[in-house]
Amino acid sequence: MSVFKSSEGRRDIHDRYESLLRQWPVENRQLRLPTRYGETFAIACGREDAPALVLLHGTAANSASWIIDVPLWSRHFRVFCIDIIGDAGLSAESRPPYESDAHQQWLDDVMRELSLSSAALAGMSFGGWLALDYATRRPECVDKLVLFSPGGIGRNRNILLWAIPLLLLGPWGRRKMLERIGGRPATSLSPAESSLLELTATIFTHFKPRTAKLPQIGDEALQRLNMPVLAILGGKDVFIDAPETKRRLEQNVPDLTMRHLPEAPHFIPGQTEAVLQFLLDPAEMARRSGQAM
Repeated sequence: MSVFKSSEGRRDIHDRYESLLRQWPVENRQLRLPTRYGETFAIACGREDAPALVLLHGTAANSASWIIDVPLWSRHFRVFCIDIIGDAGLSAESRPPYESDAHQQWLDDVMRELSLSSAALAGMSFGGWLALDYATRRPECVDKLVLFSPGGIGRNRNILLWAIPLLLLGPWGRRKMLERIGGRPATSLSPAESSLLELTATIFTHFKPRTAKLPQIGDEALQRLNMPVLAILGGKDVFIDAPETKRRLEQNVPDLTMRHLPEAPHFIPGQTEAVLQFLLDPAEMARRSGQAM
């Protein structure tokens, strides 16, 4: 079954997404990668000889989620934005079960097709769970790990109790739901930010969200994360139990940098520079500091 409510809805989402791809802020290559779970769409940008950074968006989204971040990150990394299978991008619509090694196999295939033996890995929300699941299964393949509001650590909150009534109220209700998830939009938006907001509203209109519950990642698995980990959490997250997520990460992850923002919602803007500082090695940070003086 399709992950879109109708063929017209799929076309509307893809048209808006492809329009954003034509406005991509840096030079890029758009790739179609074969995997055992179907074709996977990816955007590659940055120097080909730079260290690799693989990005996984949240659910009910696609790689347009990173359009604000890639101009800075691609100056230092070869950035690969991956459309997750079964989501609102251009990859195959397959949704393998969470309680298996299917997503690890899918990412194995993606890494192989990108000719990567290892990379820094960053994931947002559901993409954070995917990144975390992969890093616990394949720690040797993950140089550094960045988690934006990741699922599967703290308890999931049931947003359907308030989201479904809002969705029934048309455009106003969808706008209010998006505000609870990502905060009130700034009064002045860039063209890219405005287009991204329109794409998000279109996705929520025409996309069938995932309903399966994410499996909890156990303490023993978290303790296998032997790479440096940055976690970015918002205290007003409506999707995950942020305090429990913070506690479990701090108790179990050996090399953890915690960035907890008490007033932030689930989707947290303005983290581009902080993530870059975490990802850069000390020698590169010293060079950047010298240039700033």
